[in-house]
Amino acid sequence: MNALLTVLHTENPNVPNHWLVGGVALGILLALLLGLLAFGAGREHS
Repeated sequence: MNALLTVLHTENPNVPNHWLVGGVALGILLALLLGLLAFGAGREHS
């Protein structure tokens, strides 16, 4: 049982940092939101 828990708790070095992945995803989404607001700000309602 201890060997199984040791295998489950070891970290894979090939996996990128989850904070880095989340930060990049958040940055992309915020950039898209700002682009949407910038291009849609001066348009009239149809």
